[in-house]
Amino acid sequence: MLAQPFKPPPAGRIAACLGLFLLGVVVGVAGALVQAAWFPGGLLLALAGAAGLFLGGARAVGSRSGAVAGAAGWAVVVVLLTAGRPEGDFMFAAGGGSYIFLLGGMALAVICATMGRGRQPDGDGARPGE
Repeated sequence: MLAQPFKPPPAGRIAACLGLFLLGVVVGVAGALVQAAWFPGGLLLALAGAAGLFLGGARAVGSRSGAVAGAAGWAVVVVLLTAGRPEGDFMFAAGGGSYIFLLGGMALAVICATMGRGRQPDGDGARPGE
């Protein structure tokens, strides 16, 4: 499999990954708003939404690229929201909940991306050679 020439991914997979990236942006913004509004429950809801996006993206696309696309969109928007503005405004408070959301979401992204199905041989048998 490694000696095969490189083929670009199909257009459907590229469109699905782009859609998952945009969905990651939406989940990141929604999670940032919800985790601060209802502290214990909102934080768990935001992390569950992120985990659902990451794992669901991996399952929907059928490879790790689905989880990575959703995690990339989530990470971009969350990092941009943590940066302070010149006026002194910021989206995340300096409390423990925002750090749990940030670090927990990153940990969930790594876990779901490594749990995603890698390349598997096609076929019904347990042994690929038979």
